[in-house]
Order: sequence, then C-alpha cells, then structure tokens
Amino acid sequence: TIAKMLTDLMGGELTLSSTPGAGAVFRVKLFLPEVRVTAGDAADLLRLRSPKPRLGYAGLRRRVLLVDNEEADRELLLRLLQPLGFDLRTAASGHDALDLLATGYRPDAILMDLAMPGIDGWETIRRLRTLKGGSALPVAIVSANAFDQGLDNDLGVPAEDFILKPCRHSELLDWLERKLGLDWLAAVPTPEPAAPPAPPAEPVPAEPVPAGPVLQALLEAAGLGYYRGILNTLAQIEQQQPDCRAFVARMRELARQFQFETMVQQLAPLLAHPEPAADPRAT
Repeated sequence: TIAKMLTDLMGGELTLSSTPGAGAVFRVKLFLPEVRVTAGDAADLLRLRSPKPRLGYAGLRRRVLLVDNEEADRELLLRLLQPLGFDLRTAASGHDALDLLATGYRPDAILMDLAMPGIDGWETIRRLRTLKGGSALPVAIVSANAFDQGLDNDLGVPAEDFILKPCRHSELLDWLERKLGLDWLAAVPTPEPAAPPAPPAEPVPAEPVPAGPVLQALLEAAGLGYYRGILNTLAQIEQQQPDCRAFVARMRELARQFQFETMVQQLAPLLAHPEPAADPRAT
C-alpha cells in the first residue's frame, strides 16, 4: 500500500502479477529524467562499486566495545569484526558498559544501541562523556529506528555517526576506517611461527566448586549478563563456602572483564556433573 501511494504521487504505475504457490512480482514504472554518463564516469562508478577486499588491517589491534541488549545483534557484530583482528568486548546494557569503563577499560571505539532496558543509549553516552577521557571516544549509534538519525540530539552526535540496523558491513567498516584511521589489508597476514610446546605442567588439584541452588543462580545471572547479580552471588558463595575462594576469584575476574559467555560455558558442565559441595564449616 505504501509503495503504491508513493508511486502514484510520483506519477508512476505499480502492477502486480501473482501465481498461487509460486510467488508474486511487483513492477514499478516511473517517469524520471535521463542521466547521461560518459565512459570516464562509468569507470569511476565501477571502481566505487568494486571495493577493495578488507581481510584485516595494519598496526596494533584496535579495541571495540559493543553495547546492545540483544544477544543476536552482538553475535552478528562479533562474527563480522573478530576475524578482521579487532579486540572486542560486549555489554548487555548501558549500566554494564559504564561499569566496564569504570574499571579502567578504554576501547578505541564504541558501537552503541539506543533502545535498551534501564538507561538507554542516549543516557549511556551522556554519562560516558563525564568519565575521564570518555568525551574523546568515538561512538557510533547503531539503531533499528531510522527516525533517530534525523533527531536534533542534545549530545551533538552527527548523522554520519548513525548506522541503521540491520548493519551493512561496508557502512560499519567505513565508519571504523574513518574514526580509527585504519589501513586495510587485502590479504590475511602470515602468522609468525608458533613457539615450541611447553613441557607438560604438573597436575593441579581440582578446586572446590559450589553446588546447589547458588550455582544455578550464578549461571542464570551470567546468562542474562546481570553484572551486579553475579557479584552478589559470588559474595554469597565466598561467605558461605570459604573453600571455594579460588573459584570465586576466577569467576569474579571473568565478570569484571564482562566475559559472560565464557562463564556460562564453564558453569554449565558443573551443573550437569555436580561436584561434591564444599563444607560451609571449613576454615
């Protein structure tokens, strides 16, 4: 209906042919001015439409923080950027992103969703700019709402820093190239020879791990990316089961690095094959 209205407004015609079970074909006819293109112009257009392959970039690895409450969207960007050599961290909310930055982590660029629970992307950016060095961090707004791009926002984010979902890979990589001054590589760098294998280490005794409902609660908090819930559960384990201090320290460090997926991968087998619970009376 919308396409028909727009076609009519432009003085054109929209027709439809449909075969049940086979599909439909819509045809649009518009009266448009002729564009004359010279041979030189055609060659320039061809070069623009045939971008150089981007299989990596020269120089030091660049850190990128992905802030999005949708796991599928985070995973999509991870699959795009990790093979190119970017060092990626993820945050499932604005609060989690600010907590990560408060620990001293400084990315080279941030990809920020707008519609998130708790505080939205606008408020996250506003608080980010109050942190030391935060105002200088390049931030791209990644939003599914095209209307956001035309807003006169009070943060002064220009239209060129908006990327619409679903992200076009070329648009996102162009933005990173501009902001980070990337020099793309057309071939994957040859890896350096691997170091000789280290001698086998002495077996390390298995560390005591918690069991029961508290372990299930920790897994659920990690699966949700609930940073504060993870820390509260770890504090409870540390108080009630002192033998699990090494386990708590390891999980706490992963949480501080926002490695929630790694935590889930390590915790899930413990629930499938539970170890004997540590004695809460141990000193």
